[in-house]
Amino acid sequence: MNRGALLILSSREIRKKAIDWIMRLPPGTRVEFKEPQRTLDQNSRMWAMLTDIARQCHIDGRRLTTDQWKVVFMHELGQQVEFIPSLSGTFIPYGQSSSDLGVKEMSDLIESMFAYGAENSVTWSDPKSKEASRDAA
Repeated sequence: MNRGALLILSSREIRKKAIDWIMRLPPGTRVEFKEPQRTLDQNSRMWAMLTDIARQCHIDGRRLTTDQWKVVFMHELGQQVEFIPSLSGTFIPYGQSSSDLGVKEMSDLIESMFAYGAENSVTWSDPKSKEASRDAA
């Protein structure tokens, strides 16, 4: 078996394979269980929403990039975000990536963005965002 392996528990056979692998692992081997990762649809929606927010909103009179807004929303959800010095003397965010978020966490992030958008009269360009915004109202 490889040094690392990933199984998505999608069938009874895969579950049996996981059990078999676990039974053959040596003591001290780390086994990690995670909820399903965010979907590609969620990721696309997040970036469309971040683009709309970056074009239409500001914090203390300052416009932020989509990446900066992502850090703001990740922080609002309690995700650990630190700023570390870069080689050029500026500071860069360091913390959990949105690609590490599970489906539920990503859903919470998107809901937080919808709420912010509603409070700040954001016009959504993504048709799915518009539908979800209407449904939430």
